[in-house]
Amino acid sequence: MRPRGMKRIVVNASVARAAGGEGATASVSINCTEFLETFRDNTPHHVVMTLELSEEWDEHQSNFAAAWLANMIATKRFHYVKLSQNRTLHEKIEATASQQKDINAMLKDFHLLGAALATDQIVISLDETIRTLFAQVSQRVSEIRDIIWVNPERTTKEQPITWLKNGAPPEVQRQLSAYPIQ
Repeated sequence: MRPRGMKRIVVNASVARAAGGEGATASVSINCTEFLETFRDNTPHHVVMTLELSEEWDEHQSNFAAAWLANMIATKRFHYVKLSQNRTLHEKIEATASQQKDINAMLKDFHLLGAALATDQIVISLDETIRTLFAQVSQRVSEIRDIIWVNPERTTKEQPITWLKNGAPPEVQRQLSAYPIQ
């Protein structure tokens, strides 16, 4: 049985790479550190991990992020998902994009969508390029429309810390389908 208010949240390796801990000086590093600390210290949420995501974390995580993840595992706030091949969704995404470079980028991060769909449909990532691509595709691929995507660096526009402390609600404006496409 899940604790009340607990969400299973996918945290992209881009956040793990940027989080620098107490000594951080760059704004992105400070914001990612604060987000992960709030996640760990002020919420009941669990971090979602897949094989692909774990490999990315292992390759890119900062020392702070490694310690954060170890704490999440030790406190049993870690949710491992074994993804099965979703060939249908994969093909829909491929058919929707117009440029091969966009298809390649989306397929590289397809595991984020799979992990989100297998859990509570929430992705935390700094990658605005892939977010925009998935937002474009979500207009024609209904399966991913409702995925919540939050960028911890967008402190003014998205207020990620406040959203997290408020229980990470599935607010419509945070859905891929609602993301403004240029």
